[in-house]
Amino acid sequence: MSFSKIPLTPEIVSQDGNSMVLSMGPQHPSTHGVLQLMLEIDGETVVTCDPEIGYLHTGIEKTAENLFWSQAQTVIERMDYLAPESNALCYVLAVEKLLGVEAQIPERAQAIRVLLAELTRIASHCVWLGTHGIDVGAISVFFYCFDLRENILDLQEAAGGARMHPNYMRVGGVSGDLPTGFLDKLDALIAKLPGRMRELRGLLQANPIFQDRTIGIGTLTPQEALQWGVTGPALRACGVAYDVRKAFPYCGYDRLEFDLPTRTEGDAYARFLVRLDEMEESLRILCQVRKLLDVPGAVMTNDTKIAAPPKETIALSMEALIHHFKIVSEGFRVPPGDVYAAVEGPRGELGYYVVSDGGNKPYRVRTRPPSLYNLQALKGLAPGNLIADVVVMIGSLDPVFGEVDR
Repeated sequence: MSFSKIPLTPEIVSQDGNSMVLSMGPQHPSTHGVLQLMLEIDGETVVTCDPEIGYLHTGIEKTAENLFWSQAQTVIERMDYLAPESNALCYVLAVEKLLGVEAQIPERAQAIRVLLAELTRIASHCVWLGTHGIDVGAISVFFYCFDLRENILDLQEAAGGARMHPNYMRVGGVSGDLPTGFLDKLDALIAKLPGRMRELRGLLQANPIFQDRTIGIGTLTPQEALQWGVTGPALRACGVAYDVRKAFPYCGYDRLEFDLPTRTEGDAYARFLVRLDEMEESLRILCQVRKLLDVPGAVMTNDTKIAAPPKETIALSMEALIHHFKIVSEGFRVPPGDVYAAVEGPRGELGYYVVSDGGNKPYRVRTRPPSLYNLQALKGLAPGNLIADVVVMIGSLDPVFGEVDR
């Protein structure tokens, strides 16, 4: 990486001549993606930190504006590629608000949405914990985490047909009911989770090396976190109990019992503990939703303006055949208007501002990516810490650059 294009201004390099500029990334393995940090360092101490983003820019929002409403979610799932179901859920909630069909979503579809959202939360936290452990030299935890994540991706594949981006959430419900054998696999996962959580805590929580690397590192006060726009586990680790599922319930979360884990220390270790606690709260939600799934029911709205007719009726009715053709070939139209919808993703408040001009494609799709807002806090966290601690701080914020850069 050439430094010739980087102006060595007084804001970047001190005037006393004792500091130097270090480019950390974008290829650095511990930046959790294509992040570049321009660090002014004095010895091994960080003086200033200037994050450079944009290396993974994909233009997903603009791409979505050139696709049918139902097609757009296929690219939206690829923003936060570790939590595709959360992205898809937030988008379909926004479109359903514009259509005014929120009350028409079947109860079973709502339960399945919550199920997939919480499974995605656990799977995403597994990636965070496994890679965060590697950052500080704990290799074994990675294999424990990814074994659990594989079980969740098996369920995701069974329901939607793909392990990473299943396109299972749909405007009006979900694409189909859970397949035969799904609930048995879910029961096996629910039975496995408590023991696996004990193993994960045993590997790291009281590990003296891990504690030395994380306690007191990257401390955020509640005021600083709010000023930076931090949400999710990083905010709750400061003592602010804000969660979209509680503050603005959706998909029936207000009928489920779960707590919001918080800490007051605000450091990397507190963020670690909050996420572990969140995984166990997600297990509580899974157990409650599992009971709801014993009751059969519809998984898609019967509103013929947005839902394709059942496949078995297509061969029997010319009207159904024509309707199916129109839904597939030109999609559905959404009344003019704009709306903001938010969900609690694994990294915090994930929101979509969606605008319709009355056509069959979104006029504007704008994301509120929690990774971007959480990552910007690094500029205030890093100064005064060692270069090695910057690695820990990045990992504790858990950014995903698919949604940072978009």
